[in-house]
Amino acid sequence: MSALDGYAETTFTFEGKERAVYRRGEGPAVIVIAEIPGITPDVADFGRRVAELGCTAVLPHLFGTPGKEPSSGYIAQSMWNACVSKEFSTWALRKTSPVTHWLKALARHEHEVCGGPGVGVVGMCLTGNFALAMMVDPVVAAPVLSQPSLPFALSKAHKRDLNLSPSDLAAVKARCDAEPDLCVLGVRFTGDRLSPGDRFERLRVELGDSFVGVEIDSSAENTTGIRKVAHSVLTEDLVDEPGHPTHDALQQVLDLFRTRLLVPA
Repeated sequence: MSALDGYAETTFTFEGKERAVYRRGEGPAVIVIAEIPGITPDVADFGRRVAELGCTAVLPHLFGTPGKEPSSGYIAQSMWNACVSKEFSTWALRKTSPVTHWLKALARHEHEVCGGPGVGVVGMCLTGNFALAMMVDPVVAAPVLSQPSLPFALSKAHKRDLNLSPSDLAAVKARCDAEPDLCVLGVRFTGDRLSPGDRFERLRVELGDSFVGVEIDSSAENTTGIRKVAHSVLTEDLVDEPGHPTHDALQQVLDLFRTRLLVPA
C-alpha cells in the first residue's frame, strides 16, 4: 500500500511556481508542511489524523519524493537541496524564508475552497517556523511549530532567531496583541540541539501568553524511554500510546485545530 493512499494529488500555482499538493478529508484546511526529507509515511499518517478530526489535510510538496521512506542518504540529499535553495533561509538572521509567500497563497486558496473560520498550519523541523511566518496573513488561525530548526543553531544569536524579518515579527506580535484567543503552539524535545530551547524562550518573550511551548523531557534521566537524540515530535519519534508525552503533545495539537477551526465561521 502506498504511503499516500487516500490522498488526492492536485497542483497549486502562485507567481508562476507550480507545486504538487496532496489533500485528504473534508472541513477547514490544515496545511501540513513536511520536515526533511519530505512527505514521509509518518507525515502522511499525521495528515490522516488531521482528516479524521474533521479537517482537510493539505500537504504541499516542497522537497524530497512524496511517500518515500526516510534514510540517511535521502535525508542528507534533501537537506543539501534545501540549503542551496534560495527559497529557504537556513543561515541568515532576521530573515523570513521566501517560500512562505507561496505557502500563504496556498493557505488563502484552501480557505476559499474549504471554508471555516480560518486555516491551521503545522511546520516541522526545517519548516517549523513557517507556521509563524504565515501568521502575517490573518487567514491562519491555528499555527503549530513542531521542533522549529531554522536558522541552524550556529551561534547564540542563531539559537534565538525566529526565521522572521523584523516587519513580519512585528505583524505577528500585533496579531497576538489584537486577538487574545490566538494561540501559537510549539512542541520540541528538551535535548534537541536542532531546535534549541533558546528559541522557545525568545517566543515566550516576544509573544507572551499567546505562545504555548510544550517541551518533552529527552534527557538521559527521562522515564518514558525517549531517546536522547529525539527530534520529530509528531512523526518519527511519536509513541502513540495514552500517557506518553508525545501522544499528549499530538492530542494538544489536534485539540487546537478542534477548538479554533471546527466552530461556526
